[in-house]
Amino acid sequence: MWKWLHPYAKTETTYQLCGKLLPWFATLALLCLSIGTVWGLAYAPADYQQGDSFRIIYIHVPSAIWSMGVYMSMAIAAFIGLVWQLKLSSMAALAMAPIGAVFTFIALLTGAVWGKPMWGAWWVWDARLTSELILLFLYLGVIALYHAFDDQKRRRKRRVFSLSLVW
Repeated sequence: MWKWLHPYAKTETTYQLCGKLLPWFATLALLCLSIGTVWGLAYAPADYQQGDSFRIIYIHVPSAIWSMGVYMSMAIAAFIGLVWQLKLSSMAALAMAPIGAVFTFIALLTGAVWGKPMWGAWWVWDARLTSELILLFLYLGVIALYHAFDDQKRRRKRRVFSLSLVW
């Protein structure tokens, strides 16, 4: 059933596939991001209650969604690395941690910038903001745990184990 997936467990095969697909996906991503940013920030009409300050939502909401999506992807990669002992999945989980931390930081920053004119405060301790802050601490903890070990093999095992406990 999963025989089509087995060749991609080898690092060389995955690297070759990524090399072939990277220019296409990078061009498509750049095009979509450019069009979406211009449409959202320049052509969207002003909101009747929030005025023009709502436009930051076009950056805030996708970054918040990506911050949680990256964490879920890290958990899946860590689970695969723990169960099937695939080194590539552990490497993928390691590569996702800083990206997720950046998305989480952007979500927190843009949420605070949007919240000041809407709520009158930069920070309100509601469940969404607090859970996003905890997610940032989890990302930073995973990154710190990875850099706490000198041995590469122990790094991957400890990090994957810690991710599976959080998941």
